[in-house]
Amino acid sequence: MSDIILARVSQALNAEHSLESLVRQLLEMLELVTRMESTYLTNVDLSARVQHVLYARNSSELQIPEGFSVPWDDTLCKRAMDENCFFANDVSVRWQECHAAQALGITTYFTTPVHLTDGTFYGTLCATSRDKHSFSVNSEHVLQLFASLIASCIERESLVAKLREANTALVAYSYTDVLTGLANRRAVYEQLETLFSQARQHRSRVLIAFIDLDDFKEINDRYGHRTGDDFLIDVGQRLTSLTDSNDVVGRLGGDEFLIACEIPASGQQADFIERLRRQICGHYQLGEHDIHYPGASIGTIMANPQEMDAEEAIQAADTAMYADKKRRQRGAAAS
Repeated sequence: MSDIILARVSQALNAEHSLESLVRQLLEMLELVTRMESTYLTNVDLSARVQHVLYARNSSELQIPEGFSVPWDDTLCKRAMDENCFFANDVSVRWQECHAAQALGITTYFTTPVHLTDGTFYGTLCATSRDKHSFSVNSEHVLQLFASLIASCIERESLVAKLREANTALVAYSYTDVLTGLANRRAVYEQLETLFSQARQHRSRVLIAFIDLDDFKEINDRYGHRTGDDFLIDVGQRLTSLTDSNDVVGRLGGDEFLIACEIPASGQQADFIERLRRQICGHYQLGEHDIHYPGASIGTIMANPQEMDAEEAIQAADTAMYADKKRRQRGAAAS
């Protein structure tokens, strides 16, 4: 029997398994070794003082239900740990005040705590039966071995989850403008490629607005870089308020922003551009500074994705922005 168990354990460890898959195999093997009716793994939430049955294997009338929760202080596991007694075949006598065990008719109980490498108490691995069984050193060793294997699997899954979270955060960071929280240049270009692809399929157009914040240097020089940063953040929020989740809104760098959205081939851009200009110009309350901003230079194009790609569209919008800047400068000089 021991050779069979070792072979099955080796096979289980060599395969890629989730925690649930590994535990279920180990519970089945634990049943064979201990000859108990029920084997199960629990997790203990010490802060809430609750024990949860995560996975269970029941082969007879004794049923330990998965998802079952019980106050930690009322459990056999808590009593076993407090008394350093991890095997008992007289449960109804030894722990007769444990009502859950009495209700289930548990006679024999075998358990071992599951501790992680740093000493954190995770829960317990248990085997129980309504029948009376004798203590077995072999069963104890297997129980402890399986608890160690489960702890290693838990830590591996936790590490993988942390690595995935870190990777997701790193990817998000590499695509996000740190100051404004908008898409950065890299993200804008990639999102535009997607937007153009969708527009080609829909035979629609892509409206692109290239925005340059005129006189931004003067704000920095007069009020300081902190106020300048607050101004950029506020502009980013105003641009976002004009768009929805399907649109592209980003900061290309410095004082340059870009908005892009898909619109019907017959759509008009004048209304949107006018709203955009009104949104950017006007009053800004930046800390203790009350600023009136006259507005930005905005270059807009209605790109046909059948005729140009995203890179060409950005260049065209950039050219249109410089034309708008010259027009605004001429108007300011004339006034």
